[in-house]
Amino acid sequence: MTTTLDLSPAATEVARLLHGVRDDHLAGPTPCPDYSVAALLDHLMGLSMAFTWAATKTTPPAESGEAGPPDPSAEHLDAGWRRELPERLRALAAAWKDPDAWTGMATAGGVTMPAEVMGAVALDEVVLHGWDLARATGQELVLDPASTHAVLAFTETSARPENEAGRAGVFGPVVPVPADAPPLDRALGYAGRDPSWAPPTP
Repeated sequence: MTTTLDLSPAATEVARLLHGVRDDHLAGPTPCPDYSVAALLDHLMGLSMAFTWAATKTTPPAESGEAGPPDPSAEHLDAGWRRELPERLRALAAAWKDPDAWTGMATAGGVTMPAEVMGAVALDEVVLHGWDLARATGQELVLDPASTHAVLAFTETSARPENEAGRAGVFGPVVPVPADAPPLDRALGYAGRDPSWAPPTP
């Protein structure tokens, strides 16, 4: 039986966070060492489209470069991101509501895998980068339990020794987190993020 996930709560929460992103945040750091807030937003713009195309089994336009530029950057961020990104997040969630999205194979960013796995990857990307954005802009990611536990299961599996090769370039080294920590904190640790990360004080 195919396991499906509802991406709507997480996508809606990340869209909510966008209202708290000020222009003076854009050049600031995020938990992703190579991304400023603007570059992170550019990444969210690209991944939301890439995983929508994956759900609909649509071949990306040739000019799209699959999921935007290979390296998200502040310079590439669409000036209309405040309007465009919420729409892309809504489209992403809607695409994965179709049961057919979870069948067969799916491709995103040049990688092809079972659609059931691709949907879990899409949720993981939205949640983890939503947390990155929240922390970088002094906000809190309020996540529904189903999304939290799905991401915890995904990141815990990725952290197993037999999956070490597969996480290279996707997650950083596991950050130790107490076993009794909240589920999202444990998911973050498995994904190589420090749940206590905060922007440096000026």
